[in-house]
Amino acid sequence: MAFTTASSAFLSSLLSLFMCCILLLLSSHLFVTKAQSIPPTVKGLSWEFYETTCPKLESTVRKQLKKVFKKDIGQAAALLRIHFHDCFVQGCDASVLLDGSASGPGEKAAPPNLSLRAEAFRIIDDLRRRAQKECGMIVSCADITALAARDAVYLSGGPDYSVPLGRRDSLRFATRNVTLANLPPPTANASVILTSLATKNFNPTDVVALSGAHTIGISHCTSFTPRLYPNQDPTMDKTFANNLKGVCPTRNSTNSTIMDIRSPNLFDNKYYVDLMNRQGLFTSDQDLYTDKRTREIVRSFAVNQTLFFEKFVTAMIKMGQLSVLTGTQGEIRGNCSARNFGRSVTLSILEEEQKGWSEF
Repeated sequence: MAFTTASSAFLSSLLSLFMCCILLLLSSHLFVTKAQSIPPTVKGLSWEFYETTCPKLESTVRKQLKKVFKKDIGQAAALLRIHFHDCFVQGCDASVLLDGSASGPGEKAAPPNLSLRAEAFRIIDDLRRRAQKECGMIVSCADITALAARDAVYLSGGPDYSVPLGRRDSLRFATRNVTLANLPPPTANASVILTSLATKNFNPTDVVALSGAHTIGISHCTSFTPRLYPNQDPTMDKTFANNLKGVCPTRNSTNSTIMDIRSPNLFDNKYYVDLMNRQGLFTSDQDLYTDKRTREIVRSFAVNQTLFFEKFVTAMIKMGQLSVLTGTQGEIRGNCSARNFGRSVTLSILEEEQKGWSEF
């Protein structure tokens, strides 16, 4: 009996030790998996870039955006879209924020950017003023744009994540042709989207995850009416199409509608549920479910929001590091819409802005 009791105790201890080893191995695997899911940081960027020079930067940005979104949650999608359109064209360098000059029209004047919201540009420059008022002229418009995009996602219900910082602002904007070449239109099919983004080192999972940004925001009719007129796209649900025709009665209608019919102001995975129900707004959306290369990725995100959030964060961190300027490259603008004209002039502009400070 004593032997049996001792044996049982020994076996119990052995089992406990075995389970602890298994749990330790599992936790190590999970840690490695998580670490591997975060893209490497490019040279010049850092997760702690402003830790000592502007420690309240991120809280300043988030605090102000909470106020902005409380008044107009639609600005979340607008800020997120600006970050996309900035990064895809010559990198995340705030070039999309620049006004045109004597050398020609800026990126804002290119057709894909005409629908970017003017108010969102003003919000970014207001955030820049607040950051530079607190920390001096050390925070770039490119970093502000990246942080605003991250907070747009989080404050509308999406995942929170860290953003590597240290970007600098470009000295030039891209031409119209370069802008057009790097921003596939909403009429593009999956093949065009996949090919275009592959040149920027995005795989199909990245592409489908980034497309999930369409879970919030609105679109103008002209971006999708070719699917309605003169003939309806057969991949579009008939009831959905009829409802859209009510909003957009003609091919050239100037109206707009929501991107995600299930939860238009909430950053979630319902966009993918829309696609599975043939209720994607753009050809570039719906074709992700039609195309065999991306269909299962869409399905996996539709049934697993956690998976979508994880892959979206990975893709966003990758996108946010495209062709960034760092170190002594570019500049730190004193006005997001214009290049500096000498440091003394820029500092004077900053001082005048601080004198006339007012709530946004």
